[in-house]
Amino acid sequence: MSRALALVTSRGGRAASLALLLLVLVSFPGWGGDYWTRILTGVTMWAALALSWNVIGGYGGYISFGHVAFFGIGAYTTALLMKPGTGWNFFATLPVAGIVAAAVAVIVGWPVLKLRGAYFAIATWALAEAVAQIANGVGFTGGSSGMSLPINASTSFFYYAMLVACVLSFGVCYVLLERSRFGYRLKAVRDHEVAAGSFGINTTAVKLQAFALSAVIPGVLGGIFAYWITFINPASVLDGSLTDQMVVMALVGGLGRISGAAVGAAVLYLINQQFLASFGDTTSYIAVVGALVALIVLFRPDGLVSLFARGNQTRLVWQLLGRAIPRARPSAAQRPGKTKEHA
Repeated sequence: MSRALALVTSRGGRAASLALLLLVLVSFPGWGGDYWTRILTGVTMWAALALSWNVIGGYGGYISFGHVAFFGIGAYTTALLMKPGTGWNFFATLPVAGIVAAAVAVIVGWPVLKLRGAYFAIATWALAEAVAQIANGVGFTGGSSGMSLPINASTSFFYYAMLVACVLSFGVCYVLLERSRFGYRLKAVRDHEVAAGSFGINTTAVKLQAFALSAVIPGVLGGIFAYWITFINPASVLDGSLTDQMVVMALVGGLGRISGAAVGAAVLYLINQQFLASFGDTTSYIAVVGALVALIVLFRPDGLVSLFARGNQTRLVWQLLGRAIPRARPSAAQRPGKTKEHA
């Protein structure tokens, strides 16, 4: 078991595993069936959404409760550009959706990123509520009645659209956050902003760039999602629970880890769909997620992705045993202190 784990975690093993995973994902619609193809479409979407939140939350250290605003902005941008009066091609709308979401992130982020902690969280929550109220009130979005998009019944079309967007998101974020100076600067700002500034890092620019990057991804995904479900309204693309799911998925998978978003999204989305199929609602799913988050915080604060590091499986077993079995207190003769030689 340990040799197999060492092989998988080595550089060559990771590359081979990634290539095998991509091969399975690309060929999946041909043998997986429509139902599981739709399930995997949801997994890829939520993996990229959790990654987008992880950029500003895990790597940047800013807890955002309004990330759904960018998802909704992307959805409405695609819907408005594809409506009969405009008639844009679907793929042409996606870059525009990402750019609009990033522009809003820069405009809002300029003052908001000067806040920290709960103040920033409240400000981003207010942003999401403001966008939802605007979408509800103005006429060109359809208000609470929503907007309809052209119908495309192809399951594989949206699967590949989500898969490509997800792979590009993970690839770009991996290069920028793990293999570039921008990633090191962002981590430095997260760990100690004043010290980072004293070393010549433009902390404001770094934070704005990270916030814009974290907004582009949900903007594009929101556009794909809008075309996928063919009808959107504020309740479907601007509900605050969407942000909650991004946060929990990133936390369960592992904050500040690229792969953590994928692991957390896969685990929680599959559990959600299983409960939905078995019980018809997701009320019991909330209890399961709460228990899982509690266990992660207690035993795996670095997330589920830390289980794949070498030796962590054995450490987890001993950690669980250590919590379950009380330690024996040393006898008086075993306690450190005076000995006969010092008496």
